[in-house]
Amino acid sequence: MTAREEILAAVRGALRDADRTEAEVPRGYRAAVADGDVAGLFAERVVDYRATLTRCAAAELPDAIRSALGPARKVLVPEGFPVEIDGSSPDGTTAELAGFDAVVTTAALGIATTGTIVLDHGPGQGRRALSLVPDVHVCVVPADRIVPGVPQAVAGLDPARPQTWISGPSATSDIELTRVEGVHGPRNLHVIVVTE
Repeated sequence: MTAREEILAAVRGALRDADRTEAEVPRGYRAAVADGDVAGLFAERVVDYRATLTRCAAAELPDAIRSALGPARKVLVPEGFPVEIDGSSPDGTTAELAGFDAVVTTAALGIATTGTIVLDHGPGQGRRALSLVPDVHVCVVPADRIVPGVPQAVAGLDPARPQTWISGPSATSDIELTRVEGVHGPRNLHVIVVTE
């Protein structure tokens, strides 16, 4: 008998003698809902990821956006964004993106347990490159678009649409664990949660 045949015989013997009743795997995480204030938990997690957070009413949104943009002069706002921003430019070519200081988008969803914003690149979000190239990304998330967890986010998204999931500003750590921000995307992420 070869070594291969011995191993296969041992496996077959173990399977023959094994208890065939299947143990139920707990799947409670699929329906887990964050307790309490979902928007509050989202806000807390966004800050944990080193993003800047502002909470405002819908009427205060234009002022909140201007404040979040700070000194940014050349601002990109994708088609379909719900608020007009003075001095902003529509979608530019890929080559022109590096010339913009900031981009302002909406989000398809916010995920409370992870502090993640999800863009599905619909109206007000633009194509993926818009949220990756400018140094500042200001993202507006309506409080009613914040879901408790990832299972609810996946259920609420169209799988046929492109998606970008963002948890905090772009960052990486080298072998010595020195954190560097702005490597693969915006160095600064400012999330504005809009309540009614």
